[in-house]
Amino acid sequence: MNQSSKLERRAQRLLRWYPSTWRERYGEEFTELLVADLDERPDWSGRTMNIVGNGLLARLSGAGLTGNVLDGPDQTRASLVTLICSMAVFMALGISMWAQLTIGWQWSAPDTSGTTVAVVGMSLGVVAFAALALLATLPVIWTMGRAFARRSAHDLGRPLLLATVGFAVLVVGSRHFGNGWPGTGGHPWAHQGLVPGGVAAFSWASTLSITSYWMHPGALLSFPAAEVAWMILSPIAMSFVAIGSVKIVRRLEIPEHILRFEVILGRLAAAIMVLFTIAAAVWMFRGGSGPRGLFATGSIDHFALIAMTVALLVALASLRRARPVAFLRPTD
Repeated sequence: MNQSSKLERRAQRLLRWYPSTWRERYGEEFTELLVADLDERPDWSGRTMNIVGNGLLARLSGAGLTGNVLDGPDQTRASLVTLICSMAVFMALGISMWAQLTIGWQWSAPDTSGTTVAVVGMSLGVVAFAALALLATLPVIWTMGRAFARRSAHDLGRPLLLATVGFAVLVVGSRHFGNGWPGTGGHPWAHQGLVPGGVAAFSWASTLSITSYWMHPGALLSFPAAEVAWMILSPIAMSFVAIGSVKIVRRLEIPEHILRFEVILGRLAAAIMVLFTIAAAVWMFRGGSGPRGLFATGSIDHFALIAMTVALLVALASLRRARPVAFLRPTD
């Protein structure tokens, strides 16, 4: 391989720091300039850091978080994509914490008001999230159905298949492994029925992968092989749903009034995320371990709370960027 080809391959690797939309528009010209610079200054150490920084900034701008506000619906679409990603992370971690609490709740009443507040608050949050997810999904499904009927659903088949397969695997697997829920057989008490056992078992099974056992391979290997396989497969299925949903929102021609409706739902979801995070923090700092350590927190819970907070901040930032265009009205 000659020197020119090596420089071009190196430039192509550096170019991957930028988002695909940026590369499609500026990639060819940028590669030529970068190859020339690599030839003139092969040992310049600041080049890579400069490209990495600018590439990440371009990705954030494309996500609607930084830089100039995008044109009209494009900004709303970018903000919704970022919101979907941040909410996917938030809910995966949040439901794993809630599922941990519901196991203790099934066996015994908590001995502190902090734990009770956390369980009730997080349970209400899960119900609210489910309702908002349904309200947000129905208009998109309707719009997508019309697009397929009109044969204008360009490039929607693969992301729809990806999301559908991921969702199906998640439902089937969670229902199967939910049969091993540790809350089964708990002793009845006055408010045990606050959380239906089937819902709690499904949530627990769907988030089995979020555990500190990954840091203890010896203990993890003592689990049944099928359960370990599910712990690996379930986050992949979740990512399929999230990636498919993101690609659908990016590619589908969604009417502006539906985009505005989705932003309103996003704001409601962000408010619920705030309340859910507060409830989780109450459990962390005011809950106590409870009878027989049923409500004890661990390092994985503290990590999850930090990650949830970061996801919440990203969601709020994306919604703030959507504000200038989400309610834009046409002018004469």
